Amino acid sequence: MTKLAFIGAGRIAQAIIGGLINQGFVAANMTAADPDTRILDSLPEGVQRSADNLQAASDADVVILCVKPNMTKSVVSDLASTLTGRLLISVAAGIRASDLTTWSGGTTVIRCMPNTPALIRQGMVGLYSSDASTEQRTLAEELLSAVGSTAWFESDDDLDKVTALSGSGPAYFFYLMEAMIDAGVALGISEDASRTLVLNTALGAAAMAVESAESPSQLRANVTSPGGTTEAALKVLASQGLPANMDAAVRAAYHRAIELGENASPR
Repeated sequence: MTKLAFIGAGRIAQAIIGGLINQGFVAANMTAADPDTRILDSLPEGVQRSADNLQAASDADVVILCVKPNMTKSVVSDLASTLTGRLLISVAAGIRASDLTTWSGGTTVIRCMPNTPALIRQGMVGLYSSDASTEQRTLAEELLSAVGSTAWFESDDDLDKVTALSGSGPAYFFYLMEAMIDAGVALGISEDASRTLVLNTALGAAAMAVESAESPSQLRANVTSPGGTTEAALKVLASQGLPANMDAAVRAAYHRAIELGENASPR
């Protein structure tokens, strides 16, 4: 059985751990390291705990890096002597696989970008590696599918784009939900009722888009009758620049992802 070490035991690490346990992975074959004992105490029963990154990684086949971007270089550099011959999977936003390879002393790296719905096993995870074998890619997919869907990409730059689109993406939808709820309240609907209407509409629309063979553009057209209420609303959104504003927002997130990587490893 593959042994895993999680360096950093926060929310994303716990989501992956919980998803793996739900899929039948043996908890005792996972070790999580974190300096915060309260976080370690919140781990599922059976998962090994450690305050020492080197100790946690020493017996692992796969090391899963779940630390903040600004901590990544020092943590990986400290682990370099232990990472030889092991697969390193990183979820640190903006940190390039190429830099991780350098800091780790040349170990095989898979960079991935999950998003917060991973916490309820509904995440989207983008993956990239320049040197992982077919077997290692398959293993990474099996591990990360515990928190949602996975998709492979061709470069570090692609992963920065994934970060901007799906990594940060849930917040865009939450912001839209927030605005719609407020609009409902402004019309005179109670906050509870407005919230119920908006969240269930979002849930249904997302499920419909996932299950339909038609594009979101076509699905939108299907429910937009000429001269109707939906058309009136969409005309306002278009006139207020929604497509351009969304493009600008995603590009801002993309450029920030690049900055995070550059700040971690100045060129």
